[in-house]
Amino acid sequence: MTTPSRRTARTAPTASSGPAARRMLRREIPSTAAVLADAQDFAAMRRYRTFPFDDHTAYLQQMEALLRSLTAQGIHTTVALFDPVAYETYCTDTDLDPDRPDSRSRYTAEVACTGATLPYTGESLSRLLPVLIDEAERQAMWDRATALLARTGACADCGEDLARAAFARASRAVTGLLDALGDGTHHLVCSVPASGTPLLAVLHADSRDDGRLELSEAATLVFCTVLAAGVALRSPGGIVSRTAETAGRDTVRGWVLRDAWLHPLSAAEVFTAYCTDADTGEPVPPEPGVDYHAGLALPDPPPTDGHDHSHH
Repeated sequence: MTTPSRRTARTAPTASSGPAARRMLRREIPSTAAVLADAQDFAAMRRYRTFPFDDHTAYLQQMEALLRSLTAQGIHTTVALFDPVAYETYCTDTDLDPDRPDSRSRYTAEVACTGATLPYTGESLSRLLPVLIDEAERQAMWDRATALLARTGACADCGEDLARAAFARASRAVTGLLDALGDGTHHLVCSVPASGTPLLAVLHADSRDDGRLELSEAATLVFCTVLAAGVALRSPGGIVSRTAETAGRDTVRGWVLRDAWLHPLSAAEVFTAYCTDADTGEPVPPEPGVDYHAGLALPDPPPTDGHDHSHH
């Protein structure tokens, strides 16, 4: 039997070198794909000479094939939305040429850190993209509501952060509303007027007979933040709830945000609000299988520190 020389032992391939090792390491480096979800965004990118696609459907097919390939290799991949307007702004701010592949790659890395993303698990993009768009819209609403709250400053009397006080008040209101609605499956929509597009948040709550309440933590945070913006700004916003009842019927109730608290609407007011086109103001036919009821009264929580911040 021969003994390997010291030189041979030092240079022999091991499990930590060579192509196999690089493939193993590649599985531990995550990837992000930023997708042009709709035809309008895709068309905006075609003005760049280095953008290699001219058909949106074919582009999505190629993107899905790439994502499936990465997943098959055991590589964790997340999917984000590619926004051509935000991309152009990013390139201007960072002094990058937008007509370069590496600029698109750097923007994708930025979106992976700051934008809405979802993990890719092998599903079709036709199923994943609508969920991703909803997530992006929810994050955009949270960003807008948070920015509005940040401008409220501190209480002149006691120095308390008014945004924090508004969020605490909104959270109590949402908790009281869900308690009042009780068991069942509830779909809530909160709308708050703001400059430009109104703030809008959606919350799905499933309250079980055993007292458990199933909520999305992320959706609840956005919902309370949007309502808090209305509280802080003393905005005339409101909430509409839709509860699935037995026999296939749904019950709709409503509350208006007035004096920084939720006040129940009458059944007639709920009917009018629900059966009016938000864009044109024209009446729309009532939906079959829906009953319109008055909102439920919510107790107004007293100020915790002797100051009623709702009047700021």
